Amino acid sequence: MAYRRHAAFIRGPLVCLLLVLARFQPTAAQAEEDGFTTLFDGQSLAGWKANENPGSWQVVDGQIVCRGPRSHLFYMGDDPAQSADFKNFHFKADVMTKPSANSGIFFHTKFQPQDWPAHGYEMQVNNSQSDPVRTGSLYNVVKNFIAPAKDDTWFTEEVIVEGKRITVKVDDRTLFEFVEPDGVTGTRKLSSGTFALQAHDPGSEVHYKNLRVKRLP
Repeated sequence: MAYRRHAAFIRGPLVCLLLVLARFQPTAAQAEEDGFTTLFDGQSLAGWKANENPGSWQVVDGQIVCRGPRSHLFYMGDDPAQSADFKNFHFKADVMTKPSANSGIFFHTKFQPQDWPAHGYEMQVNNSQSDPVRTGSLYNVVKNFIAPAKDDTWFTEEVIVEGKRITVKVDDRTLFEFVEPDGVTGTRKLSSGTFALQAHDPGSEVHYKNLRVKRLP
């Protein structure tokens, strides 16, 4: 009995010390994310605003889940001191598609109460749905017909905008770099704006987490 009490006495402070060290020791992933700001608190849709059919959006287990009729969820910001307008940036999101799911991530866009967003570009999220334009494509601009990720598996999708150059990556692999030509007219062009997620249709279920962005010069 004396030995067991002694072991417990030693183990208690040791466990506490290890917990403290783990808390303050930065991981490689944390160090890599320096300069990024989170856009999703993992608990609510604070800072985001859905347009039509807001019921297509839920927060489940620290994830934004889109499933239901067409809807778009726009990042509006939750800090009056921080603008939700982005020009040059590096955006990342961890994504998981369910089979036959279609979604998208818009950037340089702005809130509108209904319909497909008219402003900015859409980065496609689609690994197996009947639309052959796959994940990472700039919809109706740069078409990728080979899925760079699999359904039911988390992958990281990134877009970097610097001036007129758009770089798209999936799982740290560059899919392409697109330079917007001069003289583009209309609203489907680079300018500045916010981000939006897409709930495409009732048959599409997509999960998002770890949405973060770094502003670039």
